[in-house]
Amino acid sequence: MTLMQGLDLKSIKKHPSLIPLYAVLLAGCATSVLYLARLGLKNPDVSWNLKSKPEPWNDYKDRRYKLLNPIGDKETPPRMKSIFDF
Repeated sequence: MTLMQGLDLKSIKKHPSLIPLYAVLLAGCATSVLYLARLGLKNPDVSWNLKSKPEPWNDYKDRRYKLLNPIGDKETPPRMKSIFDF
């Protein structure tokens, strides 16, 4: 079976400029697979075992579900009265 030019090891040795292309492509594919695995395993919206916990999203009923909360635990930030208040 013959492969297209640039896809087998023999032609990569002839064209070494293709190596960074393959490295970036491999890194991008690995990153996307790892990200999708993380979403499937860590996201509370995804439930893999419905027999032990039929409604696992109820665990997050009283919790905040945010990746980044720059305000902290406060509900609303304090407002400034004017631009000269520091």
